[in-house]
Amino acid sequence: MRASNKRIHFRSVNSSVKSLEDNKVEINIEVPEDAIEIAIDEAFKKLAKEVKVPGFRQGKAPRKVLESKFGNEYARSEALNDIVGEVYFQAINEHELDVIAQPEIEILQGQESGPVVFEATVEVRPSVEVKGYSDLEIEVLSPKVSQEEIDESVNRLLEQASERNEVNRPAEMGDFVTMDLSGSINGEVEESLTAEGFVFEVGSSFIIEEINNSLVGAEVAQEIKFGGPHPSEEEAELAFVAKIINIEEKILPELTDELVAELSEFETVEMLLEDTEVRMGESKRNQLPGHVTSKMLEALSELVKDEIPEPLIQEQTQQQVQDMAMRMAQQGMQFEQFLQATNQSIEDIVTNLREPAEQAVKTDLALRAIADSESIEILENDIENEIENIAKQYALQAAIQAEEINFDAEMTPEEVDHQLASRIETEKMNLAKSLAENGQIRILKADLRKQKALKFVEETVKIKDENGNEIDNKEIFGENTEIDPDLSQNSNNPDETNPKEEDPSESDD
Repeated sequence: MRASNKRIHFRSVNSSVKSLEDNKVEINIEVPEDAIEIAIDEAFKKLAKEVKVPGFRQGKAPRKVLESKFGNEYARSEALNDIVGEVYFQAINEHELDVIAQPEIEILQGQESGPVVFEATVEVRPSVEVKGYSDLEIEVLSPKVSQEEIDESVNRLLEQASERNEVNRPAEMGDFVTMDLSGSINGEVEESLTAEGFVFEVGSSFIIEEINNSLVGAEVAQEIKFGGPHPSEEEAELAFVAKIINIEEKILPELTDELVAELSEFETVEMLLEDTEVRMGESKRNQLPGHVTSKMLEALSELVKDEIPEPLIQEQTQQQVQDMAMRMAQQGMQFEQFLQATNQSIEDIVTNLREPAEQAVKTDLALRAIADSESIEILENDIENEIENIAKQYALQAAIQAEEINFDAEMTPEEVDHQLASRIETEKMNLAKSLAENGQIRILKADLRKQKALKFVEETVKIKDENGNEIDNKEIFGENTEIDPDLSQNSNNPDETNPKEEDPSESDD
């Protein structure tokens, strides 16, 4: 996370915390009068820059002149608006509160003069209990390449030289069926779904999957009907009528050295089969860690039986919407264009993302609970190493943008670090200072604890393939697995917006 604006630290501010029901806490904060006076003075300086006072250059009007013109009450009100947010932020960091929502603030004393006392009621992240994480078992597809998979790959190559032969029998999977097709939406004929001499390979994809079941067993001159819900338009029903014109079977050529040489870069069948097995095996092994991690995180989320606070789900849903919009932008499409193209509203997107968002929140809470149960600690060295890793990423990005480095994909990490040593050190110092000033060291610690908790689960989870054979965890994860810390999404960041003070006249008291 990039450096944020520096916060003011107010000394002699006293605060206490009382636990309430429903994952809420009440923070009582007392701000001494001298701190209020400093904030009032700053408010007058700010006011001087914003208004024009006859006889003075803008920004140079003295406080006494401004007091006589605007009154001390105005400056005190402005000062309270500023100071309440700052001391609230200071208090939640002092007590290491993991807040997940904006607070409700009520000023109890000092609205007009003297020390200020206020209460902040805010929801905090709940602690959950997860049972069974040390006995977790998941099933994944085998990383070994089967003969069937090799045959399917080779057949796809042979299809390039396949032939069709007309048959006098009912259609089967893999046959090519020629038909006159007529489609309608809600009973109205749709020209885009109507075609004469339409050729379809039985078993391939179509707007309505029922077509495959309807074609299997169909004969020439027979008329078949099939339909179903429109895949992208709500309350739209599709219906098709197809008259079978012709049925052809697909004939694959014999696999020979000559054909292999003609269709591929290999000279013999043996070379083709060997390369196919190696290539497919490598692909499966590369995909396996991500697949296992996804299954593992899903299983962890299912261990959380507690009710999830709504603010956490809303925050995660919003983040997923933002991620989707960012991916669209990277592909050159505006989010609004995507909504129009898919005939969806933002409310539809939010509704569809709510379930995966809730699962992500449960996974997050499960990892935190495991870190607590296993007494996982983060040492100073862990934090320093992570800050250095993030600083290296920042330094490389900045150097590439400034064209200060001719980055080569073949460069080793050591070579990159050597070229960017000075910039890395600067980024590291700035990042460490920013995290400390903005109270985000605790957020970084939480991310690193989750990372270690995930590592614990990776080492203890039992992984089996679809045939019940156990897979060695180290073959999948190796020796190191990391979660990239996301400092901005770990919790509601008080740096984003200052909490608004509540009008005492609107208080229930």
